[in-house]
Amino acid sequence: MKRDTITLASPPSLQFLLVHPAHLVACGFGSGLSPRAPGTVGTLFAWLTFPWLRSSMSDFELLGFLLLCFLGGILAVHKTGVDLGVIDHGSIVWDEIVPFWLVLLFCPAHWLWQASAFCLFRFFDIVKLPPARYFDEKVKNGFGVMCDDLMAAGHTLLVLAILRFVLT
Repeated sequence: MKRDTITLASPPSLQFLLVHPAHLVACGFGSGLSPRAPGTVGTLFAWLTFPWLRSSMSDFELLGFLLLCFLGGILAVHKTGVDLGVIDHGSIVWDEIVPFWLVLLFCPAHWLWQASAFCLFRFFDIVKLPPARYFDEKVKNGFGVMCDDLMAAGHTLLVLAILRFVLT
């Protein structure tokens, strides 16, 4: 496939999404094509799809599924980033989806806890506290892209645990 000159600000076309399964996955089944805030839209996609995942798997099965999604995501994100010419292109949102599913797995089911988790996750994904910043700046491949959001998930879960301890 011939590479288009795609910038971080412009999403790829729907045709690009359908050229390779890795593109479909990495771009969050189309949620990453949003012209505005694709990371937020991808995280919203994760939140909206989580109830279906939750109802169809046990905790152990869901953890295994998330591990497979993370490992497969490393490959899909890397392939898509290479094809787009930017390893962490804005339209790649699988790195938001899988870690946020993990956050929701450990988050209380109440909508207020989940909304707080959503806001915290987006905050930590944008701010990139260490070690997320290291993965974002130094590890320029699919593993680095996936890991910086996994670190944001870890920070989110830590804050949620502290809040739960203080409030209950």
